[in-house]
Amino acid sequence: MTEATTGTPGTTETIETDAGTARITWHEARGARLVLAVGHGAGGGVDARDLAALAAVLPAHGVTVALVEQPWRVAGKKVAPAPRTLDAGWRGVWPALAAPGLPVISGGRSAGARVACRTAGELGAHAVLALSFPLHPPGRPEKSRAGELLGTGVPTLVVQGGNDPFGKPEEFPDGPYELVGVAWGDHGFAVPKRAPVDQDRTLAVVTDAVAAWTGSLG
Repeated sequence: MTEATTGTPGTTETIETDAGTARITWHEARGARLVLAVGHGAGGGVDARDLAALAAVLPAHGVTVALVEQPWRVAGKKVAPAPRTLDAGWRGVWPALAAPGLPVISGGRSAGARVACRTAGELGAHAVLALSFPLHPPGRPEKSRAGELLGTGVPTLVVQGGNDPFGKPEEFPDGPYELVGVAWGDHGFAVPKRAPVDQDRTLAVVTDAVAAWTGSLG
């Protein structure tokens, strides 16, 4: 296994894909044993609070974090394209993600989590991290996307807000994955002011769970 070298947090590279130009921002760990690649959702970018927190915390646990911006976001568009185009963008950046020679965890939040689940098998992902997996559209539980989550074929962790309108933890079906609920968190893991926990503690629940899970992966 090749070890990644220590890099400057925030080192970026652009990648040409069939869906356009994507961008990777690397947060490298000294002597890394894993790469965690995470994509953003359809309504935001890699500055999302949970993605930024993982990039800040996980390198100390031996995990290099690669924040992946899909081509539509790099191009400044406001609306995400169809799922097949998102998948094409993810496939296009995969060789760069695998270049350090380390096992790659395919991850993302919301729509990015769906991409990671759909493509894990074909890309040879070591595992999948699904942050705020959109189990169904808000108010439409009959439109379940559980099949994507259940079909990854690799170790999978779901981290889900307790107040997520796209699917609360108790709505998820049994399956071959782990699920960590984040009390009071919404789809972006934001917590209301009335909550008995603050925002920093809520993000720590997310990062602690992911750090422990990555530490358990062989």
